[in-house]
Amino acid sequence: MAWTLELLKRLNDFGIEYAIVGGVAGVAHGSARSTNDVDICTSLDEPHLSKLLLALKNINPKLRMRPDRMRLPDDPARLQGVRNLYLITDLGQIDIRGELPGVGSFDDLKNRTIELDLGGVNCRVLDLDTLIVAKRAAGRRKDLVDIAEYEAIRQRRSAGP
Repeated sequence: MAWTLELLKRLNDFGIEYAIVGGVAGVAHGSARSTNDVDICTSLDEPHLSKLLLALKNINPKLRMRPDRMRLPDDPARLQGVRNLYLITDLGQIDIRGELPGVGSFDDLKNRTIELDLGGVNCRVLDLDTLIVAKRAAGRRKDLVDIAEYEAIRQRRSAGP
C-alpha cells in the first residue's frame, strides 16, 4: 500500500482532482481484498491533463496495455480524446479513467465521494453505494465477488455497533 500512497500524494501535490474508484476504494471501505493497482477517475480534458502529465513525468509512466510499453507522451495534444490511461510507473500501476461505467464522468461522480485520510494522504473515495453501482456495471466475475462483500459491509454499517 505504500506505493499507492506515494502515487496519491504525488497527485495531491500537483493539485490533481480525482476520486479513487476501484479495489483501493473497496479496501478504504473495509474490504479484505488486495489489489495490484490504484484506479482513479479524473478529468482528462485540458488543462487537467497537462497537470496530470507533469505529476507523472518523473516516475517513468509507460502505457502498460501496449506490448512495447511505450512511455506516456509528454504532449497533452497527443492524448486528446483519450478516455482511459493504464499505466505502469516507478511507483506502481495506476489506471486513470475519464469516465466510470454505470456512473459517468468525474464531474458526475465527484459529489458521490467521501473524503478519507489514507495513511496521511487525504483523498476522495467513491462512496460505497456508488462503488457497488460501478462494479455492477463492469460485471466481471471478480466484480460480482466484490459486490457481495461490499453489500455485506453496507449491511453491517446499517445494523450499527
